[in-house]
Amino acid sequence: MSTSGNGSLLVVSAHAGDFVWRAGGAIALAAERGERATVVCLSFGERGESAKAWREGRTLDEIKAIRREEAEKAAGTLGAEIRFLDAGDYPLVESQELVDRLVRVYRELAPTVVLTHTLADPYNGDHPAAARMALQARVLAQAIGYDAPGEPLGAPPVFFFEPHQPEQCDFRPDVLLDISGVFDRKRKAMECLPAQQHMWDYYTDLAKRRGVQLKRNAGPNLGLPHNTMAEAFVRLYPQVTGELT
Repeated sequence: MSTSGNGSLLVVSAHAGDFVWRAGGAIALAAERGERATVVCLSFGERGESAKAWREGRTLDEIKAIRREEAEKAAGTLGAEIRFLDAGDYPLVESQELVDRLVRVYRELAPTVVLTHTLADPYNGDHPAAARMALQARVLAQAIGYDAPGEPLGAPPVFFFEPHQPEQCDFRPDVLLDISGVFDRKRKAMECLPAQQHMWDYYTDLAKRRGVQLKRNAGPNLGLPHNTMAEAFVRLYPQVTGELT
C-alpha cells in the first residue's frame, strides 16, 4: 500500500458499515498521509443490516436516512469522502449499469489502491457481488475504448479486506497492516454505527489478534509495542518490485 501523500485510496463497500469494520484503519492511515480516501457504498445495508431499526417500526426511507447519517459520520471520523449508490441490499443485484457507475468512479478518482470484499462469502452474497463488480469495473476502466469520461485507468493493486468469518470464506491473509497509531479513530468510527453495536468489540478483539500475528511475522528487531493493532488483507494481483523484502 502507498506510503506517500500522493495516493488515492478507493474502497468499494457493499453496505454502509462494511468499510468501517474491515478497513477503517487502512482508510485512516491513508488520510493521515495526506492521501485522498473515498468510500463507495453500493447500498445502505437497509434491509439486511438494520435489524434494530426495523424492530422499532421504522420505514425503509427512514432506515436509509439513519444508515446514511451513521456512515457519513464514520467516514468523516476516518478522514474519508463517502458516496452512496443506493443499489439496494439483500440482495445486492449485479448489473451492467452499476458496473458502469463504478467505472466512472475509477476514471474520476484514478485510485492507486483499491480495497473491497472477498470473492467468497457463504453468509452474505452481497459481499462477493460487490467484489465482482469492483473488479469488473477496474478492468473496464483500463480499456481505452470504454465509453466513459476520463483517462484509462492504470493498474492499481486490489486488496480484499477481512470478512466476518474468514475461515468460511477461504481468507488467508498475506498482508498485515499496522493500524496501532490510528486505531482510536477506527474505534470512534465504529461507534458511529449503533445499528451494529455488536460489532464494536468483535473488531476491536480482531485487531488485537491480527496485531499479535503482525508482531510475530515482523520479528523482534522492530520493537513493536505489546498493544500493536492490525488489519489483515489478501492481495489479488502480484506485487511488482525491484527488490524482495
